[in-house]
Amino acid sequence: MMGEVSRRRLPVTLQIRLVSTSVPARLRAAAELERLAAGVDLPLAAVARDALVRLAQDRVPAVGAAATEGLGRLSPRLNPGTVDFGEVAPGAEQSADVLVEGALLARAGTVTVSDATLRAGLTGNRLRVTWTPGAGVFHGSVTLHGPGGSASVLVTGRCGTPSEPEAPPRRVGPLVVVGAVVVLLLVGLGLVVRNRGGSAPAAAPVSAAPLLAPRRTVSSDRPEVLATVRVGGEPEGVAVAPDGRTVYVADQSARALVVVDVRTRRATRVPLRGIARFVAVARDGAEVFVSMYDDDLSGSGVAVVDVASRSVVRHLNTGVQPYDLAVAPDGRLWVPIHGGSGVEIFAAGARRRSARVPVLRNPHSVRFSAERQRAFTPDHESDAVSVIDTRTNRLITSVKVSRAPHSLAVTPDGDTVVVAAFGADAVNLVDAGTLARRGPIRVGRQPQSVAVAADGLHAYTVNEGDDTVSVVRLRDGKVTATVAVGRSPRTVAVSPDGRFAYVSNGGEGSVSVLDLTSR
Repeated sequence: MMGEVSRRRLPVTLQIRLVSTSVPARLRAAAELERLAAGVDLPLAAVARDALVRLAQDRVPAVGAAATEGLGRLSPRLNPGTVDFGEVAPGAEQSADVLVEGALLARAGTVTVSDATLRAGLTGNRLRVTWTPGAGVFHGSVTLHGPGGSASVLVTGRCGTPSEPEAPPRRVGPLVVVGAVVVLLLVGLGLVVRNRGGSAPAAAPVSAAPLLAPRRTVSSDRPEVLATVRVGGEPEGVAVAPDGRTVYVADQSARALVVVDVRTRRATRVPLRGIARFVAVARDGAEVFVSMYDDDLSGSGVAVVDVASRSVVRHLNTGVQPYDLAVAPDGRLWVPIHGGSGVEIFAAGARRRSARVPVLRNPHSVRFSAERQRAFTPDHESDAVSVIDTRTNRLITSVKVSRAPHSLAVTPDGDTVVVAAFGADAVNLVDAGTLARRGPIRVGRQPQSVAVAADGLHAYTVNEGDDTVSVVRLRDGKVTATVAVGRSPRTVAVSPDGRFAYVSNGGEGSVSVLDLTSR
């Protein structure tokens, strides 16, 4: 129960507190576990941290919050989080020291590097990072793994003279533009095109012209899969830029943000210091926010990626397990803290948290009704949706919904909240003003994520349990179609013009592109 036989056992009195039904006893246990995990007896510290991880899942919010906050203080931190060697000559070896902060347990790990041009070694609380530059722009990372958790430092640099800019796209006539757009509609982001009867071989490369100006469309009762884009790894969160020309995908296995250019179909990767989970885009499209945490709950935070330079420009410190974050209509970043029973708010452009709103246990996502000046978050283990006043940052009330709500979306008019209940294979519709609930409406198995069409007529639930997307007509609550997508679909995002939806398929390293206007 308390780890491997070779490890130290926790004191008997502490074990009794851990299994006690008394909340004060378990709170004292959380404090004692944190003290032991921060100590110099490393085998005992490792056992104490493992127990603290389990205590973070306690169903009593105060106990779980105390444990997760303790884990946050114990987790290793690398200072600075980014080492930029600047522009150097080829072969000119560069070195820098990074300070390892946190409990002594944080220094008992091993070090890995992302690239053969990197070396790293740990001595005491200092991590020496060495880079031997090759050619061009470099992005890599060094990661410290250990019983105290994991943490990474981003390493960047440039070798020689700046690379030549890409040649601007050649000008084409109107007929060529129309022809290219038709091809684009056939291949979507286009690496694999699916026929109605099955899969076809990858399409041959075609020249890509700029997209036509975004236009509002009417969503269909029966959308179709237009293409499947191979992005590799294990994609989770997905978001679309405000102009619809870029899709951002969080790749968990590669610790990276995948940036897909819709026009050229080129994908690039931005390395991150932690496991990428979910993605949100600033309202002006200039920055992308990626929530991160490792499987052992260390490395929690948000990476801020500059779109122009394709690089991480800063990190936001958050509570343990930041989840499906979102940018509010006023530009503030809202981050639900899965293990901490709260939502953290960061002012637009700020590096530090400006507010924290306590909610029910396990908030999974957050979305907004600008018209109602309200935010809504599904509380996964509480079978409820918390309602927050965005003017005062205060919890108004909570609404009971079907079991294990995992995600929600708000219609463009701000009037209806669509809640995907993972544990009930259903969605609920909640009036954003009166908070009256309709449903449940049965959809596919284990609906993990939900998005709403740009015209507000349909909702799309990603059903991880049966590899489908359910299309729900919101006017009458009828499921009008069930669309097969890739293996283990995770999240969905709709393009601003309403023409496409993008579904990340975590089980096969791809993104399905749905044509939402097909008839």
